[in-house]
Amino acid sequence: MNPFKKGFRALGIAESFVRSYPKSVLAGVVMRRDLIVDGVAIATATVGGLDATEAVLEIFKVLDRRDINCLILGGAIISWYNVIDLERVYAETGVPLLNVTYEESLGIENFIKKYFGDDEKRLDLYRRLGSREPIWLKTGAKVFVRYYGMGKHEAEAVLNAFTTHGGVPEPVRVANLVARAALQALLTSREHMKQK
Repeated sequence: MNPFKKGFRALGIAESFVRSYPKSVLAGVVMRRDLIVDGVAIATATVGGLDATEAVLEIFKVLDRRDINCLILGGAIISWYNVIDLERVYAETGVPLLNVTYEESLGIENFIKKYFGDDEKRLDLYRRLGSREPIWLKTGAKVFVRYYGMGKHEAEAVLNAFTTHGGVPEPVRVANLVARAALQALLTSREHMKQK
């Protein structure tokens, strides 16, 4: 894996949601190492549900690309505690996976129990995520990562190749912009329907 080759492509996936709307929007952006975007796909997940893994896999399937060298997911617990099964995503796509987050945390098991009671499936998914490793990027930012199908050195190289400033890799940053725009369009459309 050489993330510094021009043809190296990462699929960045990020989401956007509001608690008042039952669905979140996930966007996937395929970006080349030279930061050219050459693919976009969108899926939805249930806010507070357990279908985030399926949404990530749907994006990968819809894109139907064999030239994606790495998946970069912005977060593993999205859309109000909808936990992504990272091991399953890696196993089913066969593509090295990097999960990046930005805040230190003592864990969220207590919050899951507070909002969802003894939801064993959700708790099991969360516990199986395992711990995160800190990485300092060339930009000076500190991020926290989980990775599959690569080592820590390769994870650091991928992040440094795609992060131009701050701590958010460009494929994830652009995916978040797309997801926010798509969600806003959904919310606006819903308001128009109400007014008719």
